[in-house]
Amino acid sequence: MGKVHDGIGGKLREFIAAQKMFFVATAPSGSEGHVNVSPKGIGGSFAVLDEHSVAYLDYTASGAETIAHLRENGRITLMFCAFEGPPNVVRLHGTGRVVALYDPEFSELIELFSEHRGARAVIVVDVRRVSDSCGFGVPLMEYVGERDLLPAYMDRKGVDGQVAYRATRNRVSLDGLPAFDYDPVDSPAPPER
Repeated sequence: MGKVHDGIGGKLREFIAAQKMFFVATAPSGSEGHVNVSPKGIGGSFAVLDEHSVAYLDYTASGAETIAHLRENGRITLMFCAFEGPPNVVRLHGTGRVVALYDPEFSELIELFSEHRGARAVIVVDVRRVSDSCGFGVPLMEYVGERDLLPAYMDRKGVDGQVAYRATRNRVSLDGLPAFDYDPVDSPAPPER
């Protein structure tokens, strides 16, 4: 049966660290708009900061729904499933904030992660509820390896290509909410990584 925990410690922290992927869910305010669920799984892109806060690296990609929703209302849930070993599902409910690559705090946070190519932000989550459940319905699956497609693709684009990509594909959400509009026209180059 499910259990609510006081924080992310001990076995929960070990479980989270062992997972190869996780899912992020956000939604706009109100009854309209699209709920978003995104798989995340580039190795080394998640960090437990303490028992009540976590962070993950957000890469330049085809959408920016999570960023738009966090900017609007901050609500976020992260889910980790055991696809190998004993069944378990852990959910972290909280409030998230976006630390974009031009923010001063970004250069400190980026050091938590091993794969930086194509990074556009760090999502920091203030975790207010930690729970786990049985995971009996989650299938057993074998981990084969990481895909190096997205970081390599963004690396080939270079800094200017990534700025142009975000300008055309990441400015607004599916519902027209402001998303990644942090790349000002006359902005300085992002910090070296």
